[in-house]
Amino acid sequence: MNKYQKLASNTIVLALGQFGSKLLVYVMLKFYTSMLGTDGFGDVNNIINASALLISVVTLSISEGVLRYGLDKGNSGKHVFSIGINVAVIGLVIFAAFVPLVGMIEMLKGYEWLMYMYVCTGSIKGICSIYVRARGHVKLFAIDGIITTVSMILFNLLFLGVFNMGVLGYVLSVSLGDLVSIIFVSANAKLYKQYRPLGNDKTLRNSMLRYSIPLMPTTVMWWIVNVSDTFMVTAIFGSGENGVYSFAYKFPNLAAIVVGIFLQAWHMSAITERNSRTISNFYSNVFNMMQTIMFVAVAGIMLILRPIIMPFFGSEGFEFAYFYVPCLLGAVLFQCGSNFMSTIYEASNKTSHSFVSSFIGAATNVVLNLILLHTIGVIGAAIATMISYMVVFIYRVIDTKKYLYMKINYRKVLVNFVLFVAMGASVMFLEYGLVQNVLNCVIFVVIVAINFRSAIEAVKLFLNKRSNNPNEAPESK
Repeated sequence: MNKYQKLASNTIVLALGQFGSKLLVYVMLKFYTSMLGTDGFGDVNNIINASALLISVVTLSISEGVLRYGLDKGNSGKHVFSIGINVAVIGLVIFAAFVPLVGMIEMLKGYEWLMYMYVCTGSIKGICSIYVRARGHVKLFAIDGIITTVSMILFNLLFLGVFNMGVLGYVLSVSLGDLVSIIFVSANAKLYKQYRPLGNDKTLRNSMLRYSIPLMPTTVMWWIVNVSDTFMVTAIFGSGENGVYSFAYKFPNLAAIVVGIFLQAWHMSAITERNSRTISNFYSNVFNMMQTIMFVAVAGIMLILRPIIMPFFGSEGFEFAYFYVPCLLGAVLFQCGSNFMSTIYEASNKTSHSFVSSFIGAATNVVLNLILLHTIGVIGAAIATMISYMVVFIYRVIDTKKYLYMKINYRKVLVNFVLFVAMGASVMFLEYGLVQNVLNCVIFVVIVAINFRSAIEAVKLFLNKRSNNPNEAPESK
């Protein structure tokens, strides 16, 4: 199996395990919005987003080190896993003393210990799942994604539908879903036999921490770019407006899920193939595949946004959410490109450069939010997020050339983006009806046609058994 086929195999397995389960969450959106309302939906997203940040800070992003060093078969799996768990447990014990401070934030008040539970289960679940993926148990990782999602939904039906527990019930459901995942993965991968509380390799531990710690502030910066706008929207316009904005973000995230599954497989390939003689061609070809998938995916979402997505998923009070989606889709486009570029830093052990670029993005996001939210309203948050990710992507394209030359067809990317902007303007500003739908169909067909050749070349690469030969891997078009 060549490197392209290995990438495709891992992507397919991850997609089978995760995409269907993640779609279940979207099927449940109407249930969530009707049971929680705009205020409750906004509060849930603030709690989940704040907890995601805390997981990275509390654990020093050690899960990234578990993936990086777990993929290296020369390292002892027991030591890698044990170091990851030990760092997380120590962080969680220390964090317990600071939990009351979380309650001092008005929009999180009363949920601090619920968040602590979420951080505990999320931290351990993340390390267990990433470790089994790093050690080659991709199928187990994928099955775990299904079990986690189904468990969470069943708990949601119980706590929201039967007991009407609102925000508490939703967050509790996610935590219990993570707990089910921990038990399932530990039992099947026999992680309880691999954990060593003491006696782990100190040199390996130091290497993992040196790799992971710079990624922790990077995650903080990404959090500012990605979700700080929801807190600003809440502070300025209230939980109700944040609920509508957060609902709108769900559909760009669907595109991010499609590419995110691909990036999970790519992350593994980028690290394991980092010393390949054809690594430049490999990156160039894979980036071309990814941007093809991304532009077609976001165009497809906009095509069905008004006629299908909004009527099916939206409840009363969420009707205007479509207006924010195109800008947020643009943000996801550049986010995925930036995440792809970050693998160059990680494979080169230059994780501090990820921090610099994400800091620039975070600063841009905060400044633009402060300006735009007060001048043009909630749509300003979406525009600020898109511009911030665009800045990070451009910076990383320029900066990563120092470590790896990658050929990018900038003209094709620009044409795709111009067509995307035209489609977004149609969705936002044209009155919904026949004219809008026909125009969007035409633009979608043009985007597919532009990217069709790239898709054919990608298929050829995956089918070519000799593509590990440097002469056999064509450059991206």
